[in-house]
Amino acid sequence: MTVIQPPTALPPAVLDLPQMREALRAHDFGTVFRLAREETGISYQRLAAECGIKPERVGALARGRGRVESYDKIAVIADALRIPGSMVGLAPRPWETAVDTVAVRRRDVLTAGAVGLAATLPGVLSPSAPGRVGTRAVAQLRERTARLRRLDDILGGGDTWRVYASEYQATKGVLRNGTYGESVGRELLALAAEQAQQAGWAAFDGGRERDATTLYRESRSAAEEAGAGDLARNALAYLAYQEVSADPRAAAAIASYSCEAITEDTPATVRALLWERCAWARAAAEDVTGTDEALTEARAALGADDAGDPQPDWSAWVDQVELDIMAGRCWTALRRPLRAVPLLVRGLDQFDDAHARDKALYSTWLAEAYSTAGEVEEAARVAVRAVELADGVASARPRRRIEQVVSALAVEYGTVPAVAELVERTA
Repeated sequence: MTVIQPPTALPPAVLDLPQMREALRAHDFGTVFRLAREETGISYQRLAAECGIKPERVGALARGRGRVESYDKIAVIADALRIPGSMVGLAPRPWETAVDTVAVRRRDVLTAGAVGLAATLPGVLSPSAPGRVGTRAVAQLRERTARLRRLDDILGGGDTWRVYASEYQATKGVLRNGTYGESVGRELLALAAEQAQQAGWAAFDGGRERDATTLYRESRSAAEEAGAGDLARNALAYLAYQEVSADPRAAAAIASYSCEAITEDTPATVRALLWERCAWARAAAEDVTGTDEALTEARAALGADDAGDPQPDWSAWVDQVELDIMAGRCWTALRRPLRAVPLLVRGLDQFDDAHARDKALYSTWLAEAYSTAGEVEEAARVAVRAVELADGVASARPRRRIEQVVSALAVEYGTVPAVAELVERTA
């Protein structure tokens, strides 16, 4: 029988590398992880998820800091990467002689995304020959889209964007080839708009801005055709978010426009999401009053009577912690560190290290706020933490922000020992 290999199984050619064999014999898993990334392209973030290790721990091991001593943990790593037991001083692993039909340790959604179930739509519809499509099938597709969205909680866009893009393309195939009534057609279009936004976000996060722009525009078009005004406005907000660095004033205009059609019927988290992105664009455009007004509207939305009602899955992640982080980012951009620091500290305290990409990115704003306040050593300390969290994450955004923050610190405070050490570390 053929053993079903998990997506992170190390190929025999990699396991046979002399350096890999030596590292496995010595239980030097830092070298194992480093070689795995260099030879196969597997990110540290994904290795961490597979092996049950915090992302920053994987990065630290790869830099030669610490060792894996527990044989229980060694066994977990060996099973996750399909390293034969004999190579790490263990008895043959169960999967070496049996068919592995389930990736036991992994979350169902991560397994589904990694093995490409999104592209084949098993058990729901075939994109090339979907037949008659009903509301139940659309509901199943929407449920899986929600599950796949959870990948973004722990993985960067470099790891997820092809999964999300495949899901979107599959739904477009159903729209082209399926048979359905008018109402189901609108539901499918709205679902496609939602999927295009998720794929666009992953593309943006992975440094594929051109792909992201195309997907956001396609999303807006599909949402408008479906009569899904909230999704159409969110597509505009995504475009504004991406435009901030290139043309802040244009971004602020787009984001403000996305908020103009908000009504009492717009779900609370959607209102909050649109207004907080508007606040960010206005902050980038140095509009202090407009930023404050938008943040006030976002807070009001989260505190509204309907905030406890069922919310769309694509906006349900917006909560008070997210709003604190965004407000802190806005006040940092506007050089108001006394407002920014408490918000960012409070928000970051609520983030688990498993959310390494977001925590690393948000930490850079705290580092910048400390720097603006003249707390240089604290800024350097937080920047070091951001570097540790971002190590191996398949996301372009924290890396770019770290480069910006470190460069600014080096120019203004390069002679401060903590900053000099940070610069040397990130060189």
